[in-house]
Amino acid sequence: MKKITLSSILLLLLCSFAFAQTIPTDSLYLGQTPPGNTPIIFQLPVSSGLMPVERITISADGKEIYYSEINNWPATNKRIKYFKYLDNKWQGPFIAFEGFMCPALSVNDSIMYMQNDLNNVACTYYSIKNTTGWSTPSRLLSTNLQTHYFQETQLKNYYLASTPSVNSDICKLKINNTDTLIQSLGKPINTTAIENDFFIARDESFMIVFRLSSPFNLFISYNKGNGKWTNPKSIGININTSIYECCPFVTNDNKYLFFTRGWSSYYTYWVKVDELIDSLQHTNFVPYLNLNIPNQTSTVGQLINYTIPDSTFIDDDGNNTLTYTAKLSNGNNLPSWLVFDSITHVFSGTSQTAEILNIKVTATDTAGAIVSTIFQISISPNSINELNSHMVNIFPNPSSGRINISLGTLSDKTAIVEIKNLEGKTIITNTFINEVSIDMFGKPNGIYIIKLYIDNEILIGKVCIVN
Repeated sequence: MKKITLSSILLLLLCSFAFAQTIPTDSLYLGQTPPGNTPIIFQLPVSSGLMPVERITISADGKEIYYSEINNWPATNKRIKYFKYLDNKWQGPFIAFEGFMCPALSVNDSIMYMQNDLNNVACTYYSIKNTTGWSTPSRLLSTNLQTHYFQETQLKNYYLASTPSVNSDICKLKINNTDTLIQSLGKPINTTAIENDFFIARDESFMIVFRLSSPFNLFISYNKGNGKWTNPKSIGININTSIYECCPFVTNDNKYLFFTRGWSSYYTYWVKVDELIDSLQHTNFVPYLNLNIPNQTSTVGQLINYTIPDSTFIDDDGNNTLTYTAKLSNGNNLPSWLVFDSITHVFSGTSQTAEILNIKVTATDTAGAIVSTIFQISISPNSINELNSHMVNIFPNPSSGRINISLGTLSDKTAIVEIKNLEGKTIITNTFINEVSIDMFGKPNGIYIIKLYIDNEILIGKVCIVN
C-alpha cells in the first residue's frame, strides 16, 4: 500500500478547500443572467441620488466585485463599494473606500488603484490588501499631471490617461530607479480629441478606449508587438449608440465587457465580447495619417523631385495595400508641369511661373477606406523687389483692420498675396487680379509683411495694423 504522508494530506485538504470555495457557474457575477451580444444593465445597488458608474473591477477568482457610486461629473460625492462571495453566497454591498472612485485591481489582486481629484486634477491612489481588508489609500505619484484610470499588466507595465500634451492621452508610465516619465502612446491611439477612460488587457493584447468627442463611443485597438498599436476601430453598433459609452472593464477571461452608458441617467452595462474582440481584429483597418508631408519650396526654372515618405500614411493591413492619388486641395487636377507618379510616390516637374500650390494627397486601401493630407509647394520668383518699384499701393497704411492692395503698373496680372507676421507665420493668402480688399480685423496690432508673387518676381512691403 502506498504510504500517505502529512504533506500529502495537507495538499489534499488545500485542494478540497479551494474546490469548495469555487463559485458555481450560476452564481458568478452576483448570480445575474449573463448577456449575449446585446448589452444589458448590470444591477448594482447604490445610495439614493448616486449612480453606479466610473468603472468596476473584479478579482481574478471572481469572488470580489468593486464598483463606484458617484453623484455627478465632476463627482463631489463618491465612494467605492463591493460584494464578496463568502459562505457560498454573495454578501454586500459594503463600503470599501469613502471619497474615491474608479477601482482597479493589480494582477495578483493585492493592490487596488483608485482615483480622487486634487484641485480638479485626477490623481491615482493605491491601497494594499491586508488581513483585515485594505490599507488607507496613499497617493501613487507626486506629479501634477492627470493620472486617470491607472492600470497594471502581467508584463509589469503601467498605463494611465494623462495630459503630457494639450489633450488627455493614453500613456505608459516609464520607471527608471526613482524617476518616472509619463509618455504618450502617440498615434493612432491618441488623436486631437481627448482619449480618457480606457481598459488594457492583462496580456496587453488589446486596448479599449473611450474617445471624448462625438459620438462619445468605445474603440478597440490591438497590440502590433513592436510597441505600436493598430488604428482604433469602433467596437460595434451593438455596443456603441448615440447616447454615451465610457468606463470600460473586461473580465480576465476576456469574455464580458462592462461599461457605463447614459446621458441624463447612467447605468453600468455588460455584454459578451470574446468573439467580437477576435473578429474585429480580422476586419479592415482604416489607414491613418502618421506624419504630415513637409512643405516644399523651389524657384522658377528649378526641377522639383520630391518623394512622399513611406511613413506618411500607415495601414495596419499592410502599407503595400495603399493606392496614392494627388490633386489640388480645391479638387482640380495638378498643373500640367507637375507630374505625380502613383507607384513611386514622386512629384516631379519644373514651373516657369511663381505660384503656391496646395496639394491634397490621398491614400486608399483595398477596402476603399481613405485618408488624406494637404501640403504646399511654393515656387519663388528669381528676383525680389520692393512694392513701390511697380507703384503697388497698400492703403490705408496704417489701417484699423481692412487693407486694400492695388497692383499699379502690374494691373491685369494675376497675383498671389501672402501676409505674414514678424515671426514669419502666414496669416492670410489670396489670389487676385488688379486689386484686392483684405480683412485684418481682430488681428493683433503691429507690423505685417506683405509678399506678392507676380510672374517671376516677389514684391515685398509692410503694413501697420492699429485697431
